[in-house]
Amino acid sequence: MNAATRAGIGLRILAALYLLLATPAARAWLEATMSGHMLVQIPLLAALGFVACRLLPDAWQEALLAAAGGPIPHVVVALFSSTWWMLPRALDEALAHLPVEAAKFVSLPVLVGLPLALAWRRLGTIGRGFLWTNFISMLAVLGWLYIAAPVRVCNSYLVDQQESAGWLMVKLALLLFAGWLASLFVGGNAECDASRATSSHVIGRGQVQDGADPPLGRKALACTDRLR
Repeated sequence: MNAATRAGIGLRILAALYLLLATPAARAWLEATMSGHMLVQIPLLAALGFVACRLLPDAWQEALLAAAGGPIPHVVVALFSSTWWMLPRALDEALAHLPVEAAKFVSLPVLVGLPLALAWRRLGTIGRGFLWTNFISMLAVLGWLYIAAPVRVCNSYLVDQQESAGWLMVKLALLLFAGWLASLFVGGNAECDASRATSSHVIGRGQVQDGADPPLGRKALACTDRLR
């Protein structure tokens, strides 16, 4: 089975999952609680767009990335779109008006998941760290507001559901922050080891000329300086 066949199968599976989420039964079940709406349905829709984009041919991804002017515009679109759907008013509007609900099902995969997938590989450590810290801090702040608010901030859900969603958001933010910090040490060291090993292999085969400064060598030196 070649890569194109696997990608086609993956896209069909994602389309089936998308249609399943759009069924009235799935929508009613996930949107019955604030936690299910914010922490299950919305992330799943964005994730479907992210994974679907990664299954596209590399040439298509590069063309889409270049069409919008690089990774930064994609990141800006994803941040604004995701921030909107985390607001209580957006949840109320989606539950009260079917066109807004349809806009949610379209915008989250297309304006959040897809742009993030296109930009992610082009972003360096600093860019990815900015996205992670922005998302984690927003999640924690909104969770705290839902816990501390004395009244309902979302008219479609009761205060106890609001408080429960707030605690889950704060806990999720802490878990994501811990996982992100761990990935900086584990993933960063593994990448450096691989870079040094590849650079040493190339040098051992005599493929680096005197006075040259190849990208692999620069990357290995940068990793060495970071670990000191």
